[in-house]
Formats: sequence, C-alpha cells, structure tokens
Amino acid sequence: MPKRKIAVVTGTRAEYGLLQGIMEELKNETHLELQVIVTGMHLSPEFGLTYQQIENDGFNIDAKVEMLLSSDTAVGITKSIGLGVIGFADALDRLKPDMLIVLGDRYEILAVVQSALIAQIPVAHIAGGDTTEGAYDESIRHSISKMSHLHFVTNKIAAQRVKQLGENPDHIFFVGSPGIDQIKKLSLLQRDEIAQELDFHFKPKNLLITVHPETLALLPTDQLINRILEAIKNLGPEIGLIFTKPNSDTNGRVIIHAIDEYVKQHPNAKSYTSLGQLRYFSTINQVNAVVGNSSSGLYEVPSFKKPTVNIGDRQKGRLSAASIINCKSEVKAIEQAMLQAFEMDCSTVSNPYGEGNVSSKIIHHLKQIQDPQQLIVKHFYS
Repeated sequence: MPKRKIAVVTGTRAEYGLLQGIMEELKNETHLELQVIVTGMHLSPEFGLTYQQIENDGFNIDAKVEMLLSSDTAVGITKSIGLGVIGFADALDRLKPDMLIVLGDRYEILAVVQSALIAQIPVAHIAGGDTTEGAYDESIRHSISKMSHLHFVTNKIAAQRVKQLGENPDHIFFVGSPGIDQIKKLSLLQRDEIAQELDFHFKPKNLLITVHPETLALLPTDQLINRILEAIKNLGPEIGLIFTKPNSDTNGRVIIHAIDEYVKQHPNAKSYTSLGQLRYFSTINQVNAVVGNSSSGLYEVPSFKKPTVNIGDRQKGRLSAASIINCKSEVKAIEQAMLQAFEMDCSTVSNPYGEGNVSSKIIHHLKQIQDPQQLIVKHFYS
C-alpha cells in the first residue's frame, strides 16, 4: 500500500514553530509521507530567509512558492494572494498530496486553501474557530475553516464556533495549541547563553516586545507603534528591551522603521528580524513580561508563567489566561499595564490552550481517515 502524502504548508517563522512538531512526527511515520511547501516570508531576504532554518532542522522542502511582493500596502498584499493562488496551483498539481495541513489565519494560507479547494485536495486546519476582531485574519480564519475538512481546534469555545459555521461535529477535534509541544520539548538556553546568542546585556528588568499592525483598526499603524514606543521610553533606560520585528502584514514596514529608529537612539534596546524558536522561547523565559499584540503572548507565554501586556484590539476575543493584561492603545494605559506586569505573580497560572501532546493527537486522527477523498463533499450541519 503506497504511503499517503500529507503536505504541510508554512509561510512564516512563527507558524513553522507551531508546525514543527507535527512535521517531525509525520517524517517518522511508516504509512504517511511528509511533503513540505514553503512560501511567503520564509523566502524573503527582508524577513531572514527562514526556509534555511527549516532545512537546517532536517526537513526536505518539496516546493517553494514565491508570492511575497516588496510591498505592504493593501494592493500589494492582495496581489501577493493572487500570485500565491497561481503558484500553489502548480505546486499542488506536481506534488499531488492526499491531504493538506495548514495552520491559522494568514493570507498565504488563504491562497493555498483556495487552490486546494479547486484541486479537490482535502484540508486539515489547525487553530480554526479563534476570534481576533482587530485584524482581517478573523475573516480569513473562518473562510479557511469553510474550505477545510478536518478541524484541529485549540480550545472548546473555538470548537463551538467551527460547529456554528456548519462544519461536521465529527470532524472537529479539540487538541490544544501545538506550540506547547515545542515548549515542553526544547532545552532552553540559560541566561548567559541567550545573552551571548543575542549579543544583549540583560538588565534587572527586561521586556520582549512584538508588535504587528492592527489591519482592521481605525488607529493608523504609525500612531499605534509610536504610542507603544513612547510608553516604553517612559519606563526609563534601566529596562532592557528586546524587539522582534513584525510579519509581512499591511503597513508592517511602518513598524519596522519605527523600531529601527528607536533602537538607534536607545542603547538599552535591540531588535531582531527572526529569533527562531529556541532563542525566542529562551528569551521569554528570561524576561519579566511580553508586550505587544502577538498571538504568541496568549498562546504560549502563559506556559512560562510570565505576564503578557496585550495592546489594542488585534487579539480581541481570543481566549486568555489569567496572566494576560489587556489594555487600550493609549500611552498611559500601556505604561500602567507594563508596570502592573512587573509586579504580577503568574506562578499559579494555567494555560487554557492545553498541556501539550498536540502533535501526536493530530497524527492519530489523520491516521483514522481511511480515504481522504471521502471528506471532499461536505454537508452544512445546523
């Protein structure tokens, strides 16, 4: 019996970090064959050519789909989606996977799922049913769910939302967040090791900051990042600041430019295009709090027993642990939230996105599917 081909698609560094455990398990499966398709930021020099990390981790890349234009305007992003659909059509026709695994809500994944829909390739979607009211990712995520056939959700509330979309309850599986698997698996770097890796001098108090554009917000991106930087500056030079740069979203370069300018003028701050998973998790483990509007602050940071200052509406509606401090995109509110985070005890916090073993659960369910083609025709459940 020939191996069933399972293609995993990844377009960003963070997404790959969440998928890595699943890819490793697929690679070692006797009856399943892993295919790896990379796209988006992975192939961009501006974002660190992170496909090289995937290869360094021992994975063979079966297809590279170039789709990212050198533009972060709404028109540029829309054209990138169009290029992606064309490129994925060719890649899927060549690789002929029996099933596709995708994660989340990015426009790169919207492009590949559209191509898979027309090619009649069933899709397994991870992390559907979440809600993030401040970004167009919200609509993309639910659209991907409607074009998918198996749903691996991170929490029970998300499972209910996917069911509300009319999806078959028998094909919705609550597994938790795959990022927790990697946290439990990795041997994190010690403080002196990560300091050397980053060429960063840790202060008595330190923050890890990641800010993405709020793609549906009324507040312009330049005002958002400037308010955050002003609040951080108000904390004083004795706070160590580690910035990771945003994804290739609309107006992402506005944030990148503002961070670069801030770092030039503040010796207590450093910025990085991509830390990679080991350095990123090791840094979380060493800082006092995580600040910004990244989903990682809600998904993974609670597992480190660290507080997250979640700014604005980008993650609004997403399930949160007790360690999450939500605040408005206003200077005083951000500053007060960070001061609160420094005093917060998160030692008893539990992560609502599960305790791990997610990759094994997903592989188990995939292996139960006798004929993926039987999933193609769907009925609307009500």
